[in-house]
Amino acid sequence: MEEIQLILAKNLKAIREKEKLSLEKVSQLSGVSKTMIGQIERGESSPTLTTIWKIANGLKISFTSLINNPQPDTKVVLKSEIQVLSEDNGRYRVYPSFPFQEDRRFEVYSVEIEKEGALSSDSHREGTEEFITVFDGEVTISVSDSSYILKSGDSIRFKADRPHKYHNSGDTLTRLSMTIYYPT
Repeated sequence: MEEIQLILAKNLKAIREKEKLSLEKVSQLSGVSKTMIGQIERGESSPTLTTIWKIANGLKISFTSLINNPQPDTKVVLKSEIQVLSEDNGRYRVYPSFPFQEDRRFEVYSVEIEKEGALSSDSHREGTEEFITVFDGEVTISVSDSSYILKSGDSIRFKADRPHKYHNSGDTLTRLSMTIYYPT
């Protein structure tokens, strides 16, 4: 049996049981026969994309929630395993701890900015917001025509759908957490 068939079987059964739906009810909602749904759940059928879409639409869930491996309840992200992204000759480093996923509207980064390091960012799409907490050092964040100096323990939220800039205005390495929220 193919891996995707196993994943689909497991996910469909888990979703149906979580929602306390019978095979018959899923059949009514999706227009896919009760027999076919049972075969899919047992891994005995390799349904067409159209059939999978019918089930997803009937259950009002995303297509990918049926065919992707579910995320574990807990995920440890080791800094040593993150692909670091850098700008300003390596003086501005971003560690994407939790990259954007379609089923979530945010992404989380750890950022390190060396003394005098800076990054200018273009506007993100309309409605995007950033949430930043400084853990070490000092950073000046400029949004449009305003600037804000944040030190260890300080936080800021701002609309990131306009140009903004980060600059280490202190004397030591700045470490901060950045969460970017994207509207639907």
